[in-house]
Amino acid sequence: MQKVGIVEVAQSAGTESPLSLMEFTYKPVKEVLDKVGMKRDEVDMYILASTDVFHSGMSCANAFDWDASGAFMKPASREEGDAITSFVYGCMPIMEGKCDTVLVVGLIKGSENAENDTLTSFVADPFYSRPVGIQETTAAAMQMRLYLQRYGITEEQCAKVVVKNLSNALFNPYAHIKKRVSVDDVLNSERICDPLKALECAPKSEGVCAMLLASEEKAKKLTDKPVWFKGWGSSMDTFYLGDRDLLDTQLKTAAASAYKMAGISNPRKEIDIAETCEPYAFQELLWCEELGFCAQGQGGKLIDSGVTQITGELPVNPSGGVLAMNPYVARGLYRVAEAVLQIKGKAGEHQLDKKVNTALAHSTYGFCGQWQGVVILGS
Repeated sequence: MQKVGIVEVAQSAGTESPLSLMEFTYKPVKEVLDKVGMKRDEVDMYILASTDVFHSGMSCANAFDWDASGAFMKPASREEGDAITSFVYGCMPIMEGKCDTVLVVGLIKGSENAENDTLTSFVADPFYSRPVGIQETTAAAMQMRLYLQRYGITEEQCAKVVVKNLSNALFNPYAHIKKRVSVDDVLNSERICDPLKALECAPKSEGVCAMLLASEEKAKKLTDKPVWFKGWGSSMDTFYLGDRDLLDTQLKTAAASAYKMAGISNPRKEIDIAETCEPYAFQELLWCEELGFCAQGQGGKLIDSGVTQITGELPVNPSGGVLAMNPYVARGLYRVAEAVLQIKGKAGEHQLDKKVNTALAHSTYGFCGQWQGVVILGS
């Protein structure tokens, strides 16, 4: 089985762009190709992560996405769940020896569609759940309330995630929300759905992320520091919220698969940095527990300890995470890209002040983390 190296990445900023979707997509793709001195025809295969009617607001995303990404008249495939999966789809033909290079592109133009919760309400069962107002945020509020009650996690500890991540975002040129806030600012922000406050909920962002993958031999020719794909795991939970324990998600299963593939036995000690998908602040604490960074119910104590700060033992979301930048479909590929930049030492002002050898990228979608995916990368 061939090794897969990540050669280069490019990202767009999360703020609303005046460019058309095609122009918006084209720029990061061209940036990646220019960085490695390649033309689009030299890429063996393209993998796109985009959506149609809901998050892109169009009837046929392929009509816009292929040309702008350079995939016209090239072998290509498209996935519609979360862009972290498109990264793994891109790795597979290289691992099989069928391709030397694959360009992966995740894209969404959030300003051109309805609010995220208007769209996520359509995920709910149309007969029993949707009529009572179940969508991503109302479901997350129930999950947060259960988390606070079962483990004694405090609203102040959840608010600390916002303070940390938005502070980190100040040093990320691509982040959408950049501001210094206090715990009191978070606690006093508008109650969206009790106990969730406005500052604890991710924004709706734009975003295109492009990434060139290559076989070991090709990657070493294209860059002096490829980042290697080490492990992957994903798992899907059952559909109905009432059939699940909302504090025992499939992230444990996904992480266990990724750790086994990467040969990781002690994630707290062996992982140098984690980029997690936390559309709601409390979820970062819960995901840290399920990723094995602390014991169950100890996510609050973990944030209190300072371990997950950008200067801590195991920084979580030094980019600012999804609370600072939420391009819905593309956000998983952004997590991978940020992990790649940390390993390469090219994360700019939010680069960690230590050598990064192993990084974790995580994404999720569906109510209360119904689907979970974990990628492990190494130097």
